[in-house]
Amino acid sequence: MNRKKKINQALKKRVKKTNSKLHTSNKPKYISKADRAKIAAEKNSETDNDNEQSES
Repeated sequence: MNRKKKINQALKKRVKKTNSKLHTSNKPKYISKADRAKIAAEKNSETDNDNEQSES
């Protein structure tokens, strides 16, 4: 019984692994809070620079 169980576990593990590779997630990559703040600051500085140039 033990040998059967071990073989079945190995086969199930392989099937599970291949299925997980096929079904990738559409979830966006995690961006830390600090990185989000940095990106927002960069965007704000870009828009501020654009506004200053257009007013001149």
